[in-house]
Amino acid sequence: MSDAATSPDEAMRQAEEWVRLEVVETTAVITLDRPPVNAMTMAMHDRIAELAREAGRNDAVKAVVVTGNGKAFAAGNDIGEMQAMSVAQMAARVHPMQACFTTVAKLPKPVVAAVNGYALGGGCELALCADRRIASSRAKLGLPEVTLGIMPGIGGTQRLPRLVGPSRAKQLIFTGRRVDAAEALDMGLVDEVVEPEDLMDAALDWAHQFRDAASWALRWAKEAIDTGLETDLDTGLMIEATGFASLFGTDDRRIGMKSFLEDGPGRAVFRGR
Repeated sequence: MSDAATSPDEAMRQAEEWVRLEVVETTAVITLDRPPVNAMTMAMHDRIAELAREAGRNDAVKAVVVTGNGKAFAAGNDIGEMQAMSVAQMAARVHPMQACFTTVAKLPKPVVAAVNGYALGGGCELALCADRRIASSRAKLGLPEVTLGIMPGIGGTQRLPRLVGPSRAKQLIFTGRRVDAAEALDMGLVDEVVEPEDLMDAALDWAHQFRDAASWALRWAKEAIDTGLETDLDTGLMIEATGFASLFGTDDRRIGMKSFLEDGPGRAVFRGR
């Protein structure tokens, strides 16, 4: 647990130690590393968003992996830190917390969560921000906030129903129940389950497939899907049309079509612009 008296500067210094970024070939890996279970402080939320923005700005980064070190992806937020907060303090903080995780969700690049163990509360909400979730067979996921007398507040009540449907989301949120990797896969909460020793290889393999992809095409496709799901069909089609037309101004569109006509499909060498 964090020290309620920790200064903002010290809290951010700690967060810089507990959340780090490494670039592996063309993939940015954001790792939470705060033993024993990567409980997240408010400063860690800010650090995650900072590193997500850094990965988003780096043209050499084509995809992003988010994971945790040790036996947990992230077993929630730091309860000691939250327990000391007043209504006014949390009211001032909850929107910035949501904005931090939204930064991950809105990364203009493919994002995969490598769920290596416990992903509970805020940890599960962070995983929900990814485009794909690959879980270790030992993973446990859930939103147990009701057992603390609160509710999910960093996107859980919104992203989970969109992913698994409202009925299943309510069952998990109302009960605070944890699900293992197999059940999470069955309900669509995760997309793939692998053995623990294969997890990072699976996540990196998924991310590395985009190393030579047309970056702007991926960016617009993600924007069209995610934003379209939040609106009506006509508006979604307008977003799609805007992206589709805009891509005709990119080098990659010219390269892709020229390569297709001259060499056949799947042989284009894109420039990411």
